[in-house]
Amino acid sequence: MDGATVAAGDIARLAGVGRAAVSNWRRRFPDFPQPVGGSSASPLFALQDIEGWLTRHDKPFQVTAIDRVWQSMRGAAADLELGDRIGYLGGCLVYQDRDPAGWKALADQPDTVVQNRLAEARARAVPEFTHLVTELPDADAVTIVRLAAEAASLEGTQAVFDFLCHRYLEVHSRRHTVTPSWVAKLMISLSGAAGGRVLDPTCGIGTLLLAALAAGSTELSGQEINRTAARLAASRLLLAGDGARLVVADSLRADAFAGELFDAVVCNPPFGDRSWGYEHLTSDPRWTYGMPPRGEPELAWVQHCLAHVRPGGRVAILMPAAAASRRAGRRIRANLLRSGALRAVISLPGWGTTAPGGPDLWMLRRPDGTDHAHVLLLDATVDPDTIEDGWRSFLADPEARPPGAGASVRILDLLDEHVDLSPARHLAGNAAAPVTLAFRPTRTRLYAAATTLADTLPDLTTPAVPEPPPMTTIGELAKAGAVSIRQAPMAMLTDRGDLPVLTAKDVRLGRPPSGTGSIAPGSIELRRGDVVALPPGRHVAVRVLTEDRALLGPQLLLFRVDPERLDPQFLAGFLRIAQSATHTSSGSARTDFHRASLLRLPIDGQREYGKAFQMLSAFQQSVRDMTELAESFVALGFAGLADGRLRPGGAAGE
Repeated sequence: MDGATVAAGDIARLAGVGRAAVSNWRRRFPDFPQPVGGSSASPLFALQDIEGWLTRHDKPFQVTAIDRVWQSMRGAAADLELGDRIGYLGGCLVYQDRDPAGWKALADQPDTVVQNRLAEARARAVPEFTHLVTELPDADAVTIVRLAAEAASLEGTQAVFDFLCHRYLEVHSRRHTVTPSWVAKLMISLSGAAGGRVLDPTCGIGTLLLAALAAGSTELSGQEINRTAARLAASRLLLAGDGARLVVADSLRADAFAGELFDAVVCNPPFGDRSWGYEHLTSDPRWTYGMPPRGEPELAWVQHCLAHVRPGGRVAILMPAAAASRRAGRRIRANLLRSGALRAVISLPGWGTTAPGGPDLWMLRRPDGTDHAHVLLLDATVDPDTIEDGWRSFLADPEARPPGAGASVRILDLLDEHVDLSPARHLAGNAAAPVTLAFRPTRTRLYAAATTLADTLPDLTTPAVPEPPPMTTIGELAKAGAVSIRQAPMAMLTDRGDLPVLTAKDVRLGRPPSGTGSIAPGSIELRRGDVVALPPGRHVAVRVLTEDRALLGPQLLLFRVDPERLDPQFLAGFLRIAQSATHTSSGSARTDFHRASLLRLPIDGQREYGKAFQMLSAFQQSVRDMTELAESFVALGFAGLADGRLRPGGAAGE
């Protein structure tokens, strides 16, 4: 397909080289194809042009059938349309799976005939998709469906769609909340969903329901407010097996399964959504344990899940750690405890943007007349492998001490004025707290970190006869157009909206964007390769961005470089030097970044310096991480020796 496009990373993967090699080709070869789309920081090239160029220059490459489907789809749609396009294609792949003879007969017809008949043929074979797809295919869609059928004949329909989903999520990692596969398997296992009817009221792209299907669940039902995600979920589930019911609607405001009860409910709800429907749902019959406060939407989801599980059936729901202790939710937490509905709160290790601290997993059971006097509180942030054993042990004997970093706590002991269910709070002062469990893994990690640190110690050379290098300033580079300097509005809000916002604290702590905001006058959407820094003053913090789409937060400076003239890592290193000079100065004057000096070097020389700056920064972060680990190790050692849970002795190494 002539419209297929590739990014620099795609070219590197197809040619079996690194991204740096592709950048080098663009500089060295005047005939390297010009971008046909994208942005200056992330250009897109015509696949046909790239294939021709690689062939002319005798550079080996391989474009697989699945690759060609993906690249054709990128060329046929804007990035924001990719999810819908892939979801549409998923329905067509299910049709090809269910009615291969019908597809073969249709595929033998000219494109215009396929375009006119494809929607009707798919609707007959895949009625589950009727409410998800209403648009008719265009010429590009027909071409892509044919390419996908060719790829599926070689790799299988499920493999083709899984590949497309994976690539799509790489491009739009922040548009969808995807539950890690190990967490999904854990939730299904603990909920006892295997062999039963399962509901996920916020199913996203279907990860939890797929785990339930793999575990042997007999009937899968899901609801999702985002139509794009629902298309992807339906395709994944129908390609993996039949029997899934998916509805596109808001589960809290428009419950598609009202009155239905399931054997298990699993849920990874949206956290912190203040527009969940508080004003319209004040008298909803689902609020058996109390009306959820406006700022506690997760407690609305807890009760929604309990309303859909049969008596004695289980609910597994991910919750923000703060939901276990926030003052506004204490009455509902108390009612969940008194009724015996809440059975366990399990702290999970972090993943992705939640690292290092992850969410909690709440296990609930719809009351069936059985009395319960204990709740399992388990801190699995160090060793998640203990979760299933701890849960099974608790179910077998709720009064016994479970294995791992956990405790079976009497419900009466939790019903104080705070009703704090945070596992760490109750285990920290508990004499039975398993310091021994945490001590050994911490020691192993510290030993490995210390060994690795020595191997990654950066080295720099000393010239025989150092000469004063030519210098320039950031202001001069800005005048020459090599870099532009911008700043977000100071009054910008960072606590509402649907786009991630990178805040000053995020840059200082080295974490992903934590704020939320919306496009407004003066707002700046960040790009990959942008350099973001705190103004000179109290803190030294600079970051080179590796992802698109987040908004620039207040109190931050953006340096957007021309990558052909100024290397972002090179600039970031000198910005940090300028910050450090101001930070350590005893005077009160604040340095203006425009006057900050840096070496005047060609782009190749800049990149060498940029790599050296990166190595030093990475080494510094490793030292900081090891310092935190060492402090934790020492604290565990002192605590264990003090109460007899640890004794002197042991080897010096591993």
